[in-house]
Parts: sequence; C-alpha cells; structure tokens
Amino acid sequence: MRNISLLFLLLISLNGHAQTLDIGQSPTLQKGLLWIDNNKSPAAESLVNIGGIISPSGQEQERAKAVMQEMQRIGLQNVRMDSGPNVIGIIPGQRSEQLVFVSTLDDLAGVAEHQRATDAKPYISDGKVIGPGTNTSSITVSMLMAAEAILEVGIKPQYTLVFASVAQEETGLQGMKLVYDEFKNDAIAFVDILGDGRSLSYGALGIHWWKIQVSGPPGHSLNGGLPNVNQGISRAIDRILGLDFPARYTSENTVINVGMIESGNVFNHKPANGWFSLDIRSLDGKVIEEIESEVAAIIAKVGKETGVELRMEPFQLTPGGQIPGALESELVTLGVSISQFLGYEPTLSNRGSSNLNVAIAQGTPALGLGGERGGRRGFPDEWADIESMTKSAKHVFLLATLLGTK
Repeated sequence: MRNISLLFLLLISLNGHAQTLDIGQSPTLQKGLLWIDNNKSPAAESLVNIGGIISPSGQEQERAKAVMQEMQRIGLQNVRMDSGPNVIGIIPGQRSEQLVFVSTLDDLAGVAEHQRATDAKPYISDGKVIGPGTNTSSITVSMLMAAEAILEVGIKPQYTLVFASVAQEETGLQGMKLVYDEFKNDAIAFVDILGDGRSLSYGALGIHWWKIQVSGPPGHSLNGGLPNVNQGISRAIDRILGLDFPARYTSENTVINVGMIESGNVFNHKPANGWFSLDIRSLDGKVIEEIESEVAAIIAKVGKETGVELRMEPFQLTPGGQIPGALESELVTLGVSISQFLGYEPTLSNRGSSNLNVAIAQGTPALGLGGERGGRRGFPDEWADIESMTKSAKHVFLLATLLGTK
C-alpha cells in the first residue's frame, strides 16, 4: 500500500458535484491503519481458532460463542447472541443513528464435511491460513480487526457502529433478517463484508429458488405405462425453459434455469416421486412474480394433461431491489475512494446477492465489499489470504470512521 504519511484525499459526491474531503496527515487514522498492519499475526491465529470450528448453516452455536468471546475481549459494548445465533457488539458514536457491519458466521455443508474428515485445525503458511472453514471466516476476523483498531486509537465515530456476525446466510439469509428487523429503524446503512473491496455492490438481484415436486402412481415397467412422473417433469421443464422472459427483460438480467432433476433409481420401475430445481433471477421483482405466475399455470396444466401432481415448493427466496441514487451516495462514493486508496479500481455492480439483499429489498441503503479472500472454498485445501484479510479490515476501519464526516 502507498505510504500513508502522504496526503490522503478522498473524492466524494455531494449533491451531484464532486467534492474533495481532505483529512490530511491524520495521525489517528495512520495509527489505526498501522495497528492493523502490525496485528496480522494475532489475526491469523484468531482465524485458525474461529475458522476451525465446524459451523454449517443452522449449527453455528460454537463458532458464535468464539466470536462473542472475541468481541468481549476487544471491548465492544452490549455484546450478545440472539436466537439466530447472531453475535452483535457495538461502538457508541457521536450520533444515535447506526452504521451496521455484517459478516457471515456459517459455512457450506460441504465445508463441515471436510472439517470432520480432516479432524485437524487450520494452519498458517506462506501468508495464508489453510484449512476448511477459513475462507468465509476471514471476513469476520477482518471485521473484528477493524473494530479493535477503532477502539485502540480512541476514535469516536460519527455514527454508532454495530458489528454483527450473522448466521444462516447459506439457508435463506435468516440471521440477516433478524439483524435487519432489530436495527432497521435507526440504521443509515448496512455494510456486508465479503472481501477486500475490489468490487462493490450497491443494488440487489432477486433470486428465487424453487423445488418443483412431482408425484404419481409407481409401478414395475411391465405394468407401468402412464401416468408417469417423468413425463410430467420433462413436459413441465420444456415449457418453463421456453418462456421468453429472459429475452424480453435482458436489461433486468432475467434468468430462468433448471439445474437439477431427480427421480427414480432403477431401470425397470416408474418412480412415485421426483423433483426439479428452478432458478429465477431478475433485477425487477415484478418480473419474478410474472414468471412464477406463468410457472404455476404451466405445472397446473401439465398435471391435468399427464395425470401426475406438480407443486411449487420454495427452497430459498432471496429478495432484490434498487435504491434510487445509490451510486451517487456518500456510502458508495466513499467506498470507491477507499478502494482506490488501498490500490484498487473497484468494479461496481447493482446485482448483489448476499446478506445485503435483505436491507436493499426493504429500502435501506447497503454496500457489499466484494473481492479477494483466498481460494479453494468448499475444498479440503481451502485457504484465506492474510493480506486480503488485512485490507478488508482497513476498508471497514476507514468506512466506519469517515462516513458522515463531510
């Protein structure tokens, strides 16, 4: 990173006009950034501990306890665990309005399987923390590093800072929904920490996942014939994929996809049950509703034609939305400037898909810090990059301390 003793200029947008926020040679900010640099080793050790705890979505209790202990150790106030189990800690600010930072507490189920198979904690080697569970957990450690740096240098931020490590991100954003409901009335924005800031998301892509369940009379192939579950599945899939919504709404990034089909397990029987997946995506929630209405009509008609039962079962419904003026807001322009200060020219997207969707879908501004974390997520040799983890911490530190100071 460039020498932080140089003049630090941040460009922000104010009422549609570019403005320069000059914080000069701020000893306090320099001290905070230097503290983060000097604490890479203990942060890596913290990731060994937190990342090594088995924490598949819906079973985050033990990792939540470890994160709560870290929040208490560094001196966050009102540290607590809710029913999520989300872990929440606070740094009081000069204003009662809150800026809420969010990290993910849970892992993919496959990560937990690798952890059980290896039966060993992650280890540190060549600038990496290596082992299943480290990649996603690195963003929680980044958040904690930033919070500790703020406390260490004695900064009183403009906004009250809320740090939340949220559960069940992989299973419907359940933890984020609880956090949003608690803080939505006083939150000026939510920041979803996903990486080091090489990419920034300010809008949310709606993603609805359905399982289309199909059932019908089973039988041996000698006595089989129709009705046949597989005829219903194939006919429904053909008609659904023939819908023209993706072509009509290309600018809304509309997608209809069938990724999984399952039924039967032997050659000489027709199955009693089966299902196929349906992935619907669009920036426009009304388009998603239209597609779902068409799908419901298709499966009802196919059911009558084939004599099997088809029904839509929600699997994961991720809300989407756009905040008017988000791209020109202080939150986004400051985020861009911090990324540039850290050495990146960030890519900007209005198609976020993560915890931030919950806030944006309900009209609250949110920013997703994307980018690098490491690699091989979901594999036995998963790893987290310590330098990326450090830069994520610096991004959070600067955003937390500079937002609202113009």
